Amino acid sequence: MGAEGQGLSTDEVQGIREALAAGRKPRVVFTASAGQVAGQVGQVVELTDPAVSDEFVVVRFGRDELPFSPADVAVAPRGVGRRVKAEPEPEVAPVVEVAPVEPEFVLERPVSRVEESGGQGARREEPKVGSGEARPARRPVKAVKAKGPSGLVVTLQYAEGEWTVAAQQGSRSLAKPYVVRPAEALRMVALVDVPGVQEAVEQILAAERAEAEQQAEKLRAELAEIEARLAELREAG
Repeated sequence: MGAEGQGLSTDEVQGIREALAAGRKPRVVFTASAGQVAGQVGQVVELTDPAVSDEFVVVRFGRDELPFSPADVAVAPRGVGRRVKAEPEPEVAPVVEVAPVEPEFVLERPVSRVEESGGQGARREEPKVGSGEARPARRPVKAVKAKGPSGLVVTLQYAEGEWTVAAQQGSRSLAKPYVVRPAEALRMVALVDVPGVQEAVEQILAAERAEAEQQAEKLRAELAEIEARLAELREAG
């Protein structure tokens, strides 16, 4: 079981993954690297793809579900419940009935001047605004910025007489280079309205076409020689 300052180990991440698959939501405690929420408890509700983001441990914290890295959380010890402290409610001065006294008096904490009602009526005191004891400051919570999807790169390449297409998102390969026909490559390039690109592709295709025609002429000449030789052999027979 991980300590509060150490984060999740690889085995603990696997254990959480198995618990989620079984329908459970394991409790975790935030470590010092999580910032202001350190020491508080949440529930793991999902493990996303670690290849897309380092913050793949989705923790339910109050009403929010936020992603954290394995270093930000540790497995909560047995018996530890949610330790999220509610924000302190502002104190309201109680209504106090006192006997008629001098126009001013002081309680244990600062209050406003007591107003007399009808000279002999009950008196009420109210807290002064902006004076007296300072209200407890609210604890800041670590702001977590959700990461968007990694960029997608599609590559059309020509090398050694072949056109290939590949796709990659971030560090993950979505499609290894595979061969496409020249006509398909030309249609892909036509979608990119960049001066000079389509002309370069057409020049490559023209060069390939000329080379293919030369090979065809050579093969036709060789075939003609073979047919002539065959005709001679037939006549001799």
